[in-house]
Amino acid sequence: MPLRVVDGFADPQAVKDASEDYLIFYSSIDCRKVEGLISQTFSGANAPSALIVYVGDRPQWKANDNPFRRTWKLTGVPTIIRLKDGAEIARLVEDEIQASGLSQLLAKA
Repeated sequence: MPLRVVDGFADPQAVKDASEDYLIFYSSIDCRKVEGLISQTFSGANAPSALIVYVGDRPQWKANDNPFRRTWKLTGVPTIIRLKDGAEIARLVEDEIQASGLSQLLAKA
C-alpha cells in the first residue's frame, strides 16, 4: 500500500478516522533524518499502510497549545504510532525511530 500524506495541517480529530495501520507525525526540519527510512519502510506494494500527518512548522509544533499534543499526546516529532482496530498499540518517538526500533514496531500484532 502506498505511503499517503495529508495535505497541509490536518484536523487532529479527523486523523483518528484514518484507515492506515500507522500514523507518522512530522514537523518541518526536525524529521528529515528519518525520511529515507520511512520511505523505504512504507513504500511499495507489500508495505504496511501509513499516513504522514504534518503537525505544523517548527513554531507551531513547539507551541504548548498545538492540538496534536493534546489529541494524540505527542511529546516529540517524528512520532510513529501503530494502530490496531483504531486503537494505539505502540509508538516510537524521535531517536527511537531507527531500523531496529522500526522493525520491532512492525512486528507488533
